[in-house]
Amino acid sequence: MTLVEVTYEVQSPLTPEQLRRLGEFANTYGLRRFRVDEANNQLSFEYDASRLRETQVEHVLAQARIAVNRKVN
Repeated sequence: MTLVEVTYEVQSPLTPEQLRRLGEFANTYGLRRFRVDEANNQLSFEYDASRLRETQVEHVLAQARIAVNRKVN
């Protein structure tokens, strides 16, 4: 298992619906965790890089209609 953490700066605070969609992704695909930093408008994901790719994480963000400004790390 290769754990990777990626953080994105989001354009606006997340809505309850967006958080629900992220929770569904975590339960379905084995994302280890996600963390919301409301003070800095950031969203971090920890995932197993042997099972998921960063492009798949970005696809989920798009499906949840979460607009990001940039990748922080």
